[in-house]
Amino acid sequence: MNMQEEDFIIEIRNVSKFFGEKTALECINLSVRKGEFVTILGPSGCGKTTLLRLLAGFQTVSEGEIRIAGKEITQTPPHKRPVNTVFQKYALFPHLNVYDNIAFGLKLKKLSKAVIERKVRGSLKMVGMTDYEFRDVDSLSGGQQQRVAIARAIVNEPEVLLLDEPLAALDLKMRKDMQMELKEMHKRLGITFVYVTHDQEEALTLSDTIVVMSDGKIQQIGTPIDIYNEPANSFVADFIGESNILNGTMIKDNLVRFCDTNFECVDRGFGEQTPVDVVIRPEDIYIFQQSDAAQLTGVVQSTIFKGVHYEMTVLCGDYEFLVQDYHHFEVGDTVGLLVKPMDIHIMHKERLCNTFEGKLLDAEHVEFLGCTFACMPVSCAQPGEKVSVEVDFNQIILQDNEEDGALTGEVRFILYKGNHYHLTVLSDWDELVYVDTNDVWDDGDRVGITIPAEAIRVVKC
Repeated sequence: MNMQEEDFIIEIRNVSKFFGEKTALECINLSVRKGEFVTILGPSGCGKTTLLRLLAGFQTVSEGEIRIAGKEITQTPPHKRPVNTVFQKYALFPHLNVYDNIAFGLKLKKLSKAVIERKVRGSLKMVGMTDYEFRDVDSLSGGQQQRVAIARAIVNEPEVLLLDEPLAALDLKMRKDMQMELKEMHKRLGITFVYVTHDQEEALTLSDTIVVMSDGKIQQIGTPIDIYNEPANSFVADFIGESNILNGTMIKDNLVRFCDTNFECVDRGFGEQTPVDVVIRPEDIYIFQQSDAAQLTGVVQSTIFKGVHYEMTVLCGDYEFLVQDYHHFEVGDTVGLLVKPMDIHIMHKERLCNTFEGKLLDAEHVEFLGCTFACMPVSCAQPGEKVSVEVDFNQIILQDNEEDGALTGEVRFILYKGNHYHLTVLSDWDELVYVDTNDVWDDGDRVGITIPAEAIRVVKC
């Protein structure tokens, strides 16, 4: 093992977790350095808490390997792992005072009273609770209870501290205060923190490294600045802060076209006339009274005062932009917009159309997504052959009434792209279907899915 490998206190290699036929985690690979503050960030159901529980040993890995401090601990029980966990609900013992809550684990180890007292007082000092050792835990505020839970975890001197949304139960002001407390505590302790949250601002505030997850997969790993300024894909761009995400075409190096306008940018290597996704943060758009300097001209649709800036939506032709600026414009004002080249972020498109594996049944029928669909006459393959089926995003029709569709599914992710919505729908056949639509849907909506015959392109495998 070289020096670089020795720096990693946690190594997760090709880890997957299955609950029956459901995949909670798929081939996770992650390395965490000693003393690092790593945040696992993602929406509900993305697998972040499952990953933490695998590290803690509360659940078992279906595939893959976990190493902590150089030792393979994939099947090691929780109490034999060099980690401690702080839970969202703290799990303090209500019948014990603060001192006895913290000392509980030490007493199980049958340490001497002198050693226990020294360690408990040391951990209380570390979390700023020196004068609270004989208080009942029920008499403490939420923030104080959280400090006690952390003290109980660190008194065992773990190499890794796992924190599962520990601030979720606190009010906004206390949560902000505790974020700073945690950051300072991490510096004082010098141990590795692995922190789970769905709060993007919390992740950006606390972390050395952020791991963004969605649907049981890691989408991006990077510093807060990298994650915010250089998102790897549209999910990360949309999930981390506010973003304007638009379809664009890379004309050539340093020149991109979107909103029917050419813009200079700093990106290179995408090729020529290549479809791309364009990301512009709302604070990076300059807004001013209409003038010749404007790259785009639009009309203000809404304006909200946010305390440190105004948040405005501006309609430029068919495209809507979110703008954050100190200058205020009224609804109905005609304004100019300008974006500097360095503030335009270009991303490769993850896909250009839906692609499904299928089987040709006869010249005008193809099977895919667990259903039989009529299609235009096919001559590139013979009945019974495996084929690839392509369908453009805007050719798929979603129905309010599930029974009206050839198959059914659930809306899982909604991305606004300036003049339409790009939806991710999980079909009941457990495959993802991507849909462009002007209709408004909510996350979790049940839908019927219809694909017209003329929208289906059959390609020989």
